[in-house]
Amino acid sequence: MINRRTLVTGTAAVAVASTVPLSAYAQRRKDSIVLAMALEPPGLDPTAGAASAIAEIVQYNIFETLTKINSDGSVSPLLAESWEVSPDLKTFTFRLRKDVKFQNGEPLNAAAVKFSFERAGAEKSTNKDKRTFASMERVAAIDEHTVVILNKSLDPDFLFLMGQATAIIVEPKSADTNATKPVGTGPYQLDNWAKGSAVTLKKWGGFRNATAIKLQKATFRFISDPAAQVAALLAGDVDAFPRVTPRSVPQFKANAKFQVVVSGSRAKTILAINNKKAPLNDVRVRRAIASAIDRKAVIDGAGDGYGVPIGSHYVPGALGYVDTTGVNPFNIEKARALLSEAGVKTPLELTLTLPPPPYSRQGGEVIAAQLAKIGITAKIENVEWAQWLSGTYGNKNYDLTIISHVEPFDLGNFAKPGYYWGYESPKFNDLFEKMQNTANQAERAKLLGDAQRMIANDAVHAFLYQPQWITVANKNIKGLWKDMPIFVNDLSTLSWS
Repeated sequence: MINRRTLVTGTAAVAVASTVPLSAYAQRRKDSIVLAMALEPPGLDPTAGAASAIAEIVQYNIFETLTKINSDGSVSPLLAESWEVSPDLKTFTFRLRKDVKFQNGEPLNAAAVKFSFERAGAEKSTNKDKRTFASMERVAAIDEHTVVILNKSLDPDFLFLMGQATAIIVEPKSADTNATKPVGTGPYQLDNWAKGSAVTLKKWGGFRNATAIKLQKATFRFISDPAAQVAALLAGDVDAFPRVTPRSVPQFKANAKFQVVVSGSRAKTILAINNKKAPLNDVRVRRAIASAIDRKAVIDGAGDGYGVPIGSHYVPGALGYVDTTGVNPFNIEKARALLSEAGVKTPLELTLTLPPPPYSRQGGEVIAAQLAKIGITAKIENVEWAQWLSGTYGNKNYDLTIISHVEPFDLGNFAKPGYYWGYESPKFNDLFEKMQNTANQAERAKLLGDAQRMIANDAVHAFLYQPQWITVANKNIKGLWKDMPIFVNDLSTLSWS
C-alpha cells in the first residue's frame, strides 16, 4: 500500500430547533444517521464541478473509483482488485473486480473505465483534474476486466489520484445526468434532494457486499451558520458534524454524550489574490499584502487556534516540505514600504470576497483589520457558495478571497492555464514539468522544495495556515475517519454501537 499523509467546502443555513430534548439521541434508529455539512453542493457529479462538497456526499457512497484512499492516506483496491506498475511509472495495468454492477443494472467493465477517463480528459471536459486525464496517452480495454493506462509522463502519486472523486467510474448511458440523477457502483443511491435543506441517501440492495453495510439511510443536512451547527448537535437533530466550527470544541469535549475528533489535513487555507488585476499584478503589492498579515492572529480568529502557519501552497509532513514562512514574514513597516515602492497611493480599496464557511467569514474580519494598518481598505463582500463558484472561481470576478484548497496534490494548479488566480509563470511551468517526470524520490523532494520557494517568492497568495478539522459526533457512532487526506464521508465504515 502507498502511504500519503495529508485536504472548499457552503450554502443555505437551516433553521434548527434547539428545544428538542437530548433524549432524541436515544430515539435515532440504529440503521440511519444524520450528518451535517457547512455547504450544499451545486450538483452531485464530482467530474463536473470544483466544489469539494460534492465528494463529501457521493464519493465511496454512490460513486466509486479504481483505488480507495483511506483515513491514513494509504491507497488500497476498490473497483480494481489489483494492479501492476511499469518500472518507469508510466504504465498501469488494472484488473477489475468481476462482481460489480452499476445501479442501473449495467456491468462494470473495462469499456466503462475507458469511457470515464477519456471523457474526463476530453476537450470539453469540466473535470477540475482534467490535466491528469488529458495526460493519459492511451486507455486500453484489453479484455472485459483489464485496463491498461499509458501516461505521457510519470506521476508517483497516480494511484492516489485514481482514488479521488474526479476519477469516479461512470456508466456511459447515465453519465450526462449524474449531477441530478447519479448512477454509480457504490452502496448507496440518491433517495431525495430537498434543495437548500438536505440530501438523503438510501442503501442499495444490489451492492456486491450489501450485508456489510450497516446503515440503511443517511441524511446530509446543510447548516452554514456556526451557532446553528452547535444547536443542531446539542438538540440531537444531527448525529455527526465533520468539519464543524472549531468554536464548538470546548463545550462538546466537556459533554459525555459526544466524541470530538481532531483530524490532520493536507489543506491549505489561503488569502487568494487575483494576479491579473492591477495593482495586484505587481509582485511588490502582493508581498505587501502577505507581509501585513499576522498568521497566528488569523489562525486564532478563523480556526480558533487549530492550524499551522504555512508560507507556500504546501504543508508540513508532505514529501519535500520546506518552511517558507520566513519569505514574507509579518512586518507592517516592510509592507508599507513595498506599497510605496510600487507607487500605490493609499487608501487602496480592494474587495474581499468571503464564501460561507466560518473560517472564511471569521478570518476575513481579522485580515481586513490587518490590511487597514497599511492603508488597504478591504471591502468585505459575503457571498453564497454558488456565487463564489460562478463569480469568483468561474468568472474570476474578485480581488481577494479566503478559501481552503483541500486537495493533497494540487501544485499543478499553478501551472494550469486560465486558473482562477491568474498566475502565469513559464519558470514554474518548466519546474513542474520536470518534477512530474522525476522518479527518484530524493530528487523529486528537492524540486518540490524549489516549487514552494518560487511560489512564496512570487507571493502568488498570502498563504495562511494548514487547518485541522474538527468532527463532533454522538459518542455511540463508530468508524469516523481519524484524519482527512481528502474530504469524504465514507458511510461504509459507519455504524452505531
